[in-house]
Amino acid sequence: MTDALKRLSEEGVAIWLDDLSRKRITSGNLAELIDQQHVVGVTTNPTIFQKAISQGDGYDQQLSDLAARKVTVEEAIRMITTADVRDAADILRPVFDATNGQDGRVSIEVDPRLAHNTKATVAEAKQLAWLVDRPNTLIKIPATRAGLPAIAETIGLGISVNVTLIFSLERYRAVMDAYLTGLEKAKERGLDLSKIHSVASFFVSRVDTEIDKRLDGIGTDEAKALRGKAAVANARLAYQAYEEVFSSDRWQALENAGANKQRPLWASTGVKDPAYPDTLYVTELVAPNTVNTMPEATLEATDDHGEVTGDTIAGTYEQARADLDALERLGISYDDVVQVLEDEGVEKFEASWNDLLKSTQAELERLAPSEG
Repeated sequence: MTDALKRLSEEGVAIWLDDLSRKRITSGNLAELIDQQHVVGVTTNPTIFQKAISQGDGYDQQLSDLAARKVTVEEAIRMITTADVRDAADILRPVFDATNGQDGRVSIEVDPRLAHNTKATVAEAKQLAWLVDRPNTLIKIPATRAGLPAIAETIGLGISVNVTLIFSLERYRAVMDAYLTGLEKAKERGLDLSKIHSVASFFVSRVDTEIDKRLDGIGTDEAKALRGKAAVANARLAYQAYEEVFSSDRWQALENAGANKQRPLWASTGVKDPAYPDTLYVTELVAPNTVNTMPEATLEATDDHGEVTGDTIAGTYEQARADLDALERLGISYDDVVQVLEDEGVEKFEASWNDLLKSTQAELERLAPSEG
């Protein structure tokens, strides 16, 4: 157990791993991370599964069985990914029980090709919750415009949700509104609100990647001085929005009925620019009741040399707002940046899903029994 990860946990940051594979499950590695590195949750996405299935032979037996049954590639992917999520959920079950359902959770994403279809997203969320059949699952739904009513409806059915691909403060407020609307629906249906949980995945590093590119294009000293500031400023202002919404009268009524706050989750926290400290999006975003989902390299870096000095968000809102305002003055449109990032995010997950379809199809064909 290391001081940095222990201290992070003590400051109210839940450490989740942004990765899952069958090898990680069967080798005991996931259990080890939970035991030794304070990991209390797991997130997945199409990219993670594509990488896991295309590497090694951990899935050969199941793929061979699926090939023998001649299932479609879509069904094969669902059988494979839900099996991993179910097994990971079982490993994390003691954490789930110990934290009264707050942590010990595993996320699985709806088909990203449905990102702009509300009805299909809700149907898929119901199907995934039924297939995995574990109380400590979170269904990931992207925060697109079509995703917002799907989030409200899914929460309203009593299904816990990880809202993903949030880049803008305006969209984040809409996500929190959808969560509260969903809780109100669930309450009307007589569901137990204390059993419904949610996190809102606010993406971090990609904001710097896009804005730094634009700053480099401007090239002035003023522009250079703003490099690497936007992502942290954006996330800190998101936390300010979270504090406002979850201290409102509307929220109070739901909390009195047993509801849980939707925690902000810092996603995409692997640092892309080697000029920045590799723990930047961990140590600068420490605040109570948050989640940081880290790729393994970021977890190891934090473990090795992360300096956790307490809450690094309180008292920063004025500076964060000033940093974003300075970008606008340079002609970098916040609204344009976040729209570009959302569009790219959906496209990237769709591309990964298509890669997952291709590599799984190739494996099914490789392992298909010869006729006869």
